[in-house]
Amino acid sequence: MGCCSGRCTLAFICGMQLISILERQIFDFLGYQWAPILTNFVHIITVILGLFGTVQFRPRYVTGYAVWLVLWVTWNIFIICFYLEVGDLSKDSDLIMTFNMSMHRSWWMENGPGCRVTPVTPPPSWAPEDHRYISIAGCLLEYQYVEVAHSSLQILLALVGFIYACYVVKLISEEEDSFDFIGGFDSYGYQGPQKTSHLQLQPMYMSGWAERTSCAPSRSAVVTWRRAWWCPTWAARKWLNTSTSWS
Repeated sequence: MGCCSGRCTLAFICGMQLISILERQIFDFLGYQWAPILTNFVHIITVILGLFGTVQFRPRYVTGYAVWLVLWVTWNIFIICFYLEVGDLSKDSDLIMTFNMSMHRSWWMENGPGCRVTPVTPPPSWAPEDHRYISIAGCLLEYQYVEVAHSSLQILLALVGFIYACYVVKLISEEEDSFDFIGGFDSYGYQGPQKTSHLQLQPMYMSGWAERTSCAPSRSAVVTWRRAWWCPTWAARKWLNTSTSWS
């Protein structure tokens, strides 16, 4: 019962992680945030493998999922520090999020709740020709705090998932120690087939063997046939006597 409830809870957590990360992946695609896109893709694959290991009793998959969650928490802590500009980090840097391939920012920068986007004309001389220069005002929640909220949710789910992943691995390992999946029997109560000897003789055949080793006459037809097999000389003599009596 404990294993079932633990596995069901971990499967539910994996489902919540998939839903939340798919939502985040969509908005990262809209904002051309290439570093988060790649990291989110790896996270989606790992969560699917962790869910598969939870359902199919594969402790190695669940262990790999738990190890990845540690890296995932580290990445989201970095995202929080990046948008809050902790230390020398700057949220206006193009190198980290877009690999310096574009000047795009988070999708929430222009599409946040209550944000009003106003194009600036004429654009400054330093602005690229293929980009528009805009002014954003009236946002109820700044885009960096939206990104921080996304990362905080991922950290919360990852911590809970890590705890339950360790718990499920422990339960599956205990079950593997007490049950033999190959034979389907308890490993402590199962005994393999005993090797039998083909030379073992039953007592009922001992008398027959003693009779066959004797060449004395007998009235029994069965014993006579057995003696014929083991005593060719006696059999030939018996056949001659029979032929004489018939003639």
